[in-house]
Amino acid sequence: MTSQLPADILPPDHFLLQPRQDFLLGVQEGHIDTSTLAAHDFDVDTRTGFMPPDPPLSRLPAQWELWETALDAAMQAKLQLSVKADLTVEEKKSSESWRKTVRQLPVLPMSELTHSELLLRRAHHVLTFIMHFYIYTLPLTSSVFIPEPISVPLIAISSHLQLPPVVTYSDNVLYNWDIIRPRAQNELGFEPPALDNLRSRDLFSGTIDEQEFYLASARIELRGVEALELMRATMDELFVADEIATRRITAYLHKLASIVHDLETILLDVRKGCDPDIFYHSIRPWFRGADSDPAHRKWVFEGIKKQPIHLSGPSAGQSALIHALDVFLGLDNCNVVEGGVTPDQRTLLRRMQIYMPRHHRNFLLHLSSNPRPVRMFVTQMKPDAELLNAYNSAVQSVKKFRDAHIKIVTIYIIGPAARERMKLEGAQEVGKQVLKGTGGTDLVRFLKGVRDKTAEAVIKPTLQ
Repeated sequence: MTSQLPADILPPDHFLLQPRQDFLLGVQEGHIDTSTLAAHDFDVDTRTGFMPPDPPLSRLPAQWELWETALDAAMQAKLQLSVKADLTVEEKKSSESWRKTVRQLPVLPMSELTHSELLLRRAHHVLTFIMHFYIYTLPLTSSVFIPEPISVPLIAISSHLQLPPVVTYSDNVLYNWDIIRPRAQNELGFEPPALDNLRSRDLFSGTIDEQEFYLASARIELRGVEALELMRATMDELFVADEIATRRITAYLHKLASIVHDLETILLDVRKGCDPDIFYHSIRPWFRGADSDPAHRKWVFEGIKKQPIHLSGPSAGQSALIHALDVFLGLDNCNVVEGGVTPDQRTLLRRMQIYMPRHHRNFLLHLSSNPRPVRMFVTQMKPDAELLNAYNSAVQSVKKFRDAHIKIVTIYIIGPAARERMKLEGAQEVGKQVLKGTGGTDLVRFLKGVRDKTAEAVIKPTLQ
């Protein structure tokens, strides 16, 4: 039994049977634009993707000014990590003085915050930054007790946002930016920010290196907007599934491959502005979650009966954009259908979604529920060499992006970790052991596993 095409089951005046636009050509007179406002349900903007279209809220209203003041004080005092090798007595005193002021803060009311997603996002950002400043300026010999003025509101706010009470990728990247120069405005509003017109607002180390590390991800998000539009356009064509649709999907997949190549270039360009040793020693330690605490301390949220369990630090793996590429292409790295990567790898990838804004999680769920995935369309079509080549080109581009990610992890984590151990021990052999046994090498092993599974997703042509 053959499946019916839309032309067989839809009335002749249905909009899906009318002349439709080609995404790569743009809207043409007399053509129906099948895009909808549904993306807004997932907090995905047609101009900026998973990033908000305008700079995020820069400061909470007056009733929560004490939180903002505490964060300002930490950044202005240039508080230092307690693991800093040459930490001075004055730096230790400065940190303890700041922590004392945090402990003495009142527990501020939160009821009015819950009426605004923008206020909740800013509050989560401010309180998690304060918490990480508090924890990582503590001596490693000190237990971690997060004081009630921070823990109580943070847990409540995180519950409303359905996010863990810890710094996430969205806190560092999605909701932590501003523009450098004023943007042009048209009848639809402000134009999206140019990739070279971004700056980060809040930083732990106050270094340009930290800012460039965040902005590399922000630029990837903005360049990825066109990839999201291609996904939408492809899904429209998949519903029609005629010869015109096949030609357009082929073109869209080739274009998607070129965009992912651009994402790879942006990722590797982080090396131009962020020094690996500065990142490893002065920036990365601020990000650590409870599961990578250097002293393996338990984080206790004072005043909270049910202690939180999801406390991993921020990661590029928390970007919905890269997950969306996986789901759309059917690479099965983060999808929940049968097969794909190992159970342990699948569990870790799904865990990353816990740290995403809930609307973005819902977007991925919506994307994965597409009744006719592009991979299925490619494999079930009568042999079409051009379509198959386009799909494989897109898959290979994601594989190359993952190669680049592994390269960055090696440069920024594995290399500095090995150099640090060799410096401390003075033995080359010890450094080699580090590359085999640290948490960083586990990360590389995991990333290689996901990368290799991506490569295996290439579809081999069949002989007819």
